[in-house]
Amino acid sequence: MKRIIGAALLALVCATGATGQESSPPQAATPAEPVTVIHAGTLLAEPGRSPRREASVIVRGRRIAEVRNGYVNIPGARVVDLRDHTVMPGLMDMHVHFRGSLDDRIQARLQASSRDYEDAAFTAQMHAKRTLLAGFTTVRDLGNDPRLVTTLRDAIEGGMFPGPTIVAAGTGISVSGGHGDPRNGQNRDLADIAAQRDINTCNGPDDCRRAVRNQISFGVDVIKIAASGGVLSNVPGGLAQQMMDDEIRAVVQTARSFGRRVAAHAHGADGVNAALKAGVNSIEHGTFTNDETFRLYKQSGAYYVPTLLAPAAALADGRRGALTPAQYQKAQEAAGNAEKSFARAVREGVRIAFGTDAGVARHGDNAQEFALMVRNGMTPAAAIRSATVDAAALIDRSNSVGTIAPGKDADIVAVRGDPLADVRLLENMQFVMKHGRVHKLGGERQLTEVD
Repeated sequence: MKRIIGAALLALVCATGATGQESSPPQAATPAEPVTVIHAGTLLAEPGRSPRREASVIVRGRRIAEVRNGYVNIPGARVVDLRDHTVMPGLMDMHVHFRGSLDDRIQARLQASSRDYEDAAFTAQMHAKRTLLAGFTTVRDLGNDPRLVTTLRDAIEGGMFPGPTIVAAGTGISVSGGHGDPRNGQNRDLADIAAQRDINTCNGPDDCRRAVRNQISFGVDVIKIAASGGVLSNVPGGLAQQMMDDEIRAVVQTARSFGRRVAAHAHGADGVNAALKAGVNSIEHGTFTNDETFRLYKQSGAYYVPTLLAPAAALADGRRGALTPAQYQKAQEAAGNAEKSFARAVREGVRIAFGTDAGVARHGDNAQEFALMVRNGMTPAAAIRSATVDAAALIDRSNSVGTIAPGKDADIVAVRGDPLADVRLLENMQFVMKHGRVHKLGGERQLTEVD
């Protein structure tokens, strides 16, 4: 027995060394982060300010490491030659719906009863990829099944497949019968089923607090409410205010207590004004306005997200028979007014963040919004700023996105030519990098390890 114990002690001493300290296993060398150097002929590092000529952006891993003058080379680094391009921060769309509709809304309505969660999930994944390749590296999804959109958000962030960074709202909160009530237009049986799993409708301040907490329990990043009627809700009733003042205030107060911002869908001027008085962070659509509206925008500091593409898309759908009579009537009411309100907002100096309502308009066509903004009085420089610097401020992520600067996420896009002279160049994105991965180069999709 003594021999056995002695042998064991000897083995222990040999293993630990003379000091009795356990020897550390050899540590594997940490792989070096990949380095990419982008040679930018024109660098719009902070849209709204003067561009730089002949600059290099050095990317290490997923972040921007340096921005240098001239075309520099680093041994072992990948070089992306964009000397005849304008390089800028990744674009940001503050209003999309990835679950969205199919491109043909008539077929979508016919197939609604046969589509399942899996269909919606794969459709959303396709829309996310299409949006990224269009140059939009960050989006707010402002209306989606909360489980679907938060899972999609986390899967993209975890590198499972390509797509933009998603700030998720889950299901928009609505009053019963209002825009967003899932029972609208359903037969008795489907309405009863919708009522049993109701997670987003509310009536009265206390009930609206419950609805906010429901969405937060799913892990959403931002709260969306329907302060007014909406074009695509299949119920007559116009576009005026539907959620009462005390209900909107209850939503805003509850969201703030959880550190969440509030985006308010609002078309009618009364709904817009009520939402601004309650302290929402952004107005979505803002189709109808009056003098008080612009006073409240300035007083509150809220952002206006115009979604100019949506009214034209909805009206076109109505003309080809893809909308119900109730929807088409509201599409006709909204037509033209959005652009008038936008033009005045530009003149009044309202804070504007880019948004398209993609899902009503086509996913991947997001950049067509820029031409509508410029046609209605905004300069190309300001329009690009609305989709970068200002959008980042709206979602409180200016420390990570919105400009090209050291330490920020390497979300970088480029177009051939000068979008400050012709903003429609943004509709033909040539280069897309998200978190340091190149997804598009020379206008062609690049396969990555997440594809």
